[in-house]
Amino acid sequence: MSIKLRLIIMNFLQFGVWGAYLTSMGSYLATTDMASYIGMFYAMQGIVSLFMPAVMGIIADRWVPAQRMLGICHLLAALFMGGAGYYALQGGGGAVWPLFILYSLSVAFYMPTIALSYSVAYSVLESCGEDTVTAFPPIRVWGTVGFICSMLVCDFAGFQHSAMQFIQSAVLALILGLYCFSLPHCPTSSGNKGLAEALGLRAFALFKQRRMALFFIFSMLLGVSLQITNGFANPFISAFKDVPEFASSFGANHANALISLSQISETLCILLIPFFLKRFGIKYVMLIAMLAWVLRFALFGLGNPGSGVWMFILSMIVYGIAFDFFNISGSLYVNEQTDDSIRSSAQGLFMIMTNGIGATIGTLAAQGIVNRFVYSQSEGIAQIAGWQTSWLIFAAYALVVAVLFAILFKRKYAQVKIS
Repeated sequence: MSIKLRLIIMNFLQFGVWGAYLTSMGSYLATTDMASYIGMFYAMQGIVSLFMPAVMGIIADRWVPAQRMLGICHLLAALFMGGAGYYALQGGGGAVWPLFILYSLSVAFYMPTIALSYSVAYSVLESCGEDTVTAFPPIRVWGTVGFICSMLVCDFAGFQHSAMQFIQSAVLALILGLYCFSLPHCPTSSGNKGLAEALGLRAFALFKQRRMALFFIFSMLLGVSLQITNGFANPFISAFKDVPEFASSFGANHANALISLSQISETLCILLIPFFLKRFGIKYVMLIAMLAWVLRFALFGLGNPGSGVWMFILSMIVYGIAFDFFNISGSLYVNEQTDDSIRSSAQGLFMIMTNGIGATIGTLAAQGIVNRFVYSQSEGIAQIAGWQTSWLIFAAYALVVAVLFAILFKRKYAQVKIS
């Protein structure tokens, strides 16, 4: 088996583990009287992302080879996720805290595996004399394919509203954890970065520069939007089953299949980034991403799985632009605007501001809004109206961020233009 094929399998399973529950967990929690805790469950991913990837990365850098650390983390994630699923299936799903603790422990070991899987892929490709810039993207695309396939399995196996989605994730993590020990050796090095640099603490000096301070602040503000649809899109679309007009519609009964169009769009939009960066530059690419988030939320608020399903589909399409244009162009901006001595720390800070602080604040705030407008209402039309109000509030927030970014982030700050 070729090295590239082995890495493709690793990436396919890596994101398949996540796809089993990321977009459907909200629906499961909603059907087990834990709807008011959806934001808390999703926020935990951001909380552990503040420190766990850095800690596990340092261990992999200095003491435990990255492929072994990756395997250990996946086995532990499988253990706790399997425990969460077993507990819920035995009738404990209504007791939130035992389930939340088991889930949190699993997420704490899963989130570091994203960066570790990249490290393993880079190390293996470099040891084989491959150019990672050209060799890795076609391999990474299979991760998104794995995510989509796992979502569809969860949907058509009937796991969307069941704790079986946790078991599905645990089984995939167990397989991947064992598989990782067969991957080529990744050497350790005592000279690698320390805790302060890995956490991005050195990069906080960049806040002394107005352009970088504005960039990181807006990264956090936009990061607020990142996990909202992951947590609430599925329960929103599934809620249409309580409305007779939409009860038999495909979308209301197969929300995951509909949402999977977002990941397909994400895969395709990666290919558009070089053209847009070359044509418009960093500022306008990021502004396009912000406006795409406005459309993402607004189309949810205006659409339905019947005659308005085209709005849902369009919302899924613009997700690729909203997610990719921000994350990838933002990472490129950080890379170009910082020197070698602080570049790694700056990338760490970018992740902390977006996937850590921003995403955590966003999911908790979104939960408060959904509780106020949705779960305080009786099922049916009243809840659908509450969902629509909530999505339009999210859209208004994203629009305010986009307008402020357009005004405050001057063109002179955006010096990067890909040639």
